[in-house]
Amino acid sequence: MTVEQFHVDGETAVVTGASSGIGKRIAERFAADGVDVVVCSRDIDNVEPVADGIEDSDRPGDALAVECDVTDRDAVEALVEATVEEFGGLDVLVNNAGASFMANFDDISPNGWGTIVDINLTGTYHCTQVAGEHLKDGGGSVVNLASVAGEQGAPYMSHYAAAKAGVINLTTTLAHEWAGDGVRVNCISPGFVATPGVESQMGVSADDIDREEVERRIGTSEEIADVAQFLASPAASYVVGQTITPAGLPDIMENPDV
Repeated sequence: MTVEQFHVDGETAVVTGASSGIGKRIAERFAADGVDVVVCSRDIDNVEPVADGIEDSDRPGDALAVECDVTDRDAVEALVEATVEEFGGLDVLVNNAGASFMANFDDISPNGWGTIVDINLTGTYHCTQVAGEHLKDGGGSVVNLASVAGEQGAPYMSHYAAAKAGVINLTTTLAHEWAGDGVRVNCISPGFVATPGVESQMGVSADDIDREEVERRIGTSEEIADVAQFLASPAASYVVGQTITPAGLPDIMENPDV
């Protein structure tokens, strides 16, 4: 038995929203596997340290930092152009850029609603459509990041949940349209993950999480990166249009009255 099919070596990937958390870990994982990665964020000062860290490490993949607001079509086109110019092509797109805030539905302004939908859903549209020409050149892979909120809903996050539901549906629909072009489109829908943002808000640190513990409902960014690497690798050749939900222990009713 071999594990070669789990490698993404020799590819070029773009990871949006890669300044920290899940996006950063995915970029680092890809680079460790020999993938050349383009990491982007709305602020170049936030994402340059990620690229520098990869370049200064012993990871075989190279890294390029690009400033890009995924809601800006021109910026997305510049991102893809810079990727192709630097590395000669594009094989994997990870749509990780996202944002949210908590609010009662009645209190969400049109601007607040539009901002969250633009970043999470329209940004995914921009990046995928612009990258499409290069992904279809020899076959490629799109890995979208959604959320269990997009599957189950989330009180006080209706804008975010609606946008992520759109990402999940886009994944399924586009997988059908692009399969004939040799492009696999899949989605990761994480549950609660101990990112730096979660730690600052809730005091839950990834350092306190034991990956060997099965009975838990919080994961780490590294565990999401594991799934992203699988979906981008040849090992997932028969996985098309799927949404994988790494969310730990299922939240079900125990000992229900019948």
